[in-house]
Amino acid sequence: MSGRWLSVVVAAVLVPGLALAVPRPPAPRLHPSAVSPLPSYVRKVEPAVVALSVTAPEDAPSSVRLGARRAGSGVIFDDRGYVVTVSYLVLDAMRIEARTRDGAAIEARLVGVDLDTGLAVVRLGGAGPWPAAALGDSRDIVQGAVAGTVGVDEENELVHAQATLTGVRRFSAFWEYMLPRAFIVAPAVSSWGGSAMVDERGELVGIVSLRLGEEPAYVNMAIPLETFLPVKDEIIGAGRVSSRRPRPWIGLHTRANPDGVFVDGFNEAGPARNAGFLKGDQIVGVNGVRVRTQEEFYEQMWRRQAGDTIEVAVHRDDAVRVIPVRSIDRTILYRTSQ
Repeated sequence: MSGRWLSVVVAAVLVPGLALAVPRPPAPRLHPSAVSPLPSYVRKVEPAVVALSVTAPEDAPSSVRLGARRAGSGVIFDDRGYVVTVSYLVLDAMRIEARTRDGAAIEARLVGVDLDTGLAVVRLGGAGPWPAAALGDSRDIVQGAVAGTVGVDEENELVHAQATLTGVRRFSAFWEYMLPRAFIVAPAVSSWGGSAMVDERGELVGIVSLRLGEEPAYVNMAIPLETFLPVKDEIIGAGRVSSRRPRPWIGLHTRANPDGVFVDGFNEAGPARNAGFLKGDQIVGVNGVRVRTQEEFYEQMWRRQAGDTIEVAVHRDDAVRVIPVRSIDRTILYRTSQ
């Protein structure tokens, strides 16, 4: 055996694998254009986010304040095509068009509304299954948690932001609305009405309802999904939450400050409008119970049921007078299903 061949044999014995080594092709790499620049929490929920374009009659009660044409977002939560959104977007809806992320326009219909929480359900037309969002447990969300908000604008362009949960608290508003637990997230997104609020895993934990504060320090208020999941099947089946008795509603708009709660206006179709209230009246009692805050006002009023007379005590001109108002179930004012 020649010296050259002997050297090759010895090398093969002393260095196992050398004789078997063959060139390997480089590992395949994705082209940069094929890699989504979106954060993972956005990618997970994006297929379930739809744009909603709503048309209501010009003379509908909700159109006075909200307008007859409205736009917002919604999130598919059931692969049969059920979408959750904010109630004010779809009240009195005569026509609803949904646009999916691929730009397809789909007729939809209003299924039902829960005015107590401020959420509503819409159903997409056409065959499914539809891409549904993964549903998370909003009860686990605490202040300081990282969250994301994902919605679409009127042109069906995706709008999203990584946010921080700056508050978890009771929330009340002037139109006889209160949540025992609401999420406050910052920064705010421009497409807030009906946008998805997701946790760091991209699971749906809330629906963004309002933009609060002043520019540039806007924040969003989101309705926790825990208010929706226990009643979603009732809304789908009955168009409302039938297991909960209707709250009394009088259509009184209020403003609150450290000095108390004051009459600030009226719903155009509410019974309080012609009951004798004046803007600036300070509300000091309800049904014989003293109240000091907007929250106490609602709590005492809601101890009764729709149809009961609510006796509101107001302080005006150094005197207290009691104004009786026959309450109603406000769902009779609006079209809440199609």
